[in-house]
Amino acid sequence: MKLSSTIWNRTEREMNEIMKEFQKIGIIPVVVLNDTKDALPLGKALLEGNLPCAEVTFRTDAAEESIRLMAEAYPDLLVGAGTVLTTEQVDRAVAAGAKFIVSPGLNPKIVQYCQEKNIPICPGVVTPGEIEKALELGLDVVKFFPAEPSGGLPMIKAMCAAYTKLKVMPTGGINEKNVVEYLKCDKILACGGSWMVKGDMIANGEFDKITHMCKEAAEIVKNIRG
Repeated sequence: MKLSSTIWNRTEREMNEIMKEFQKIGIIPVVVLNDTKDALPLGKALLEGNLPCAEVTFRTDAAEESIRLMAEAYPDLLVGAGTVLTTEQVDRAVAAGAKFIVSPGLNPKIVQYCQEKNIPICPGVVTPGEIEKALELGLDVVKFFPAEPSGGLPMIKAMCAAYTKLKVMPTGGINEKNVVEYLKCDKILACGGSWMVKGDMIANGEFDKITHMCKEAAEIVKNIRG
């Protein structure tokens, strides 16, 4: 797939602005969409719930078109692709309108490909060795995944003590009960979570409930970060 230069025309300043948006939003909804009909009502629920962001996991058949629909209908919604495993998926996601890429692990090929195209990329790490590889690749923000099974906040604090400029986006096991402690840590840029956008709520069309839960999550961020 050949992409136009305008698709890839992202500057380093724009990349930094997206990371600032992550920090401002604080909680990034991690979304699994199995049906494209749910994309627009979900995007509306996220915006009305004051969490104007969606990391759409790229492991379903509906993901690519859902990103396209949300990106076109809601320019104020920061839409990205998660669970990206190949450079071909990067191309498809960005062509659909994804403004950032998230991968579950640290794949240097994907990181470097995104960097060449000036696409914000946040790969997953769980060890100091992976952190150092990320730093060597020029990254200063990484995803800690799966967060809770890998030691949670204590592990992040222990690992990151040596890496003073690194910021972390933990995902996996984050919920309304533990997100407060994560957000209080100065190492945390934002937290990825799905408790406010659970698959069964989306499938059942409970978008009012999603809006309400997003508002509660946004209020948590506001109370901690102002």
